[in-house]
Amino acid sequence: MADVRTAGPDDVAAIVPFGEAHIRPHYTPLIGAAAADAQVRDWWNEPHLAAAVAAGRVVVAEDDGGLVGVGQRGHDGTDPVVYKLYVHPERRGRGLGPRLLDALVRQLPAGAGRLLIEHFAANVRAGAFYEREGFTVDRIEPSPTGDPRLAVVWRARPLITT
Repeated sequence: MADVRTAGPDDVAAIVPFGEAHIRPHYTPLIGAAAADAQVRDWWNEPHLAAAVAAGRVVVAEDDGGLVGVGQRGHDGTDPVVYKLYVHPERRGRGLGPRLLDALVRQLPAGAGRLLIEHFAANVRAGAFYEREGFTVDRIEPSPTGDPRLAVVWRARPLITT
């Protein structure tokens, strides 16, 4: 069973290539190669990930010494939001996604009222996962490009934190 924990500075060196290896193949059929490349370039680069790790906002899952999942949280206004939740393709459907999500929720301060998740409209698999985890659609933001695949679906789930 994979070990899920808060990422430390030494993990950045594994998180960057994890994103480079898995984000393009996952997203290219859904949103196109250019948009998939932009996701890797903008969100899976060393400076961005190092800052998120330093802020204590990233969790990782390791199994047999290798990275098999990554989650990252941040904020949208005052609401906590999950911006990344990725499981190695060979490890999907085995309960690792909910464990990463739970680890991110445990990091939240007491009193957080709800948790937001955002994903591309084209990522139907992610939408189904989040629905199973109790998230409902809060809003949909059209893409500035006009491409409906790139619309951002925001989902919310009430939280009870202590």
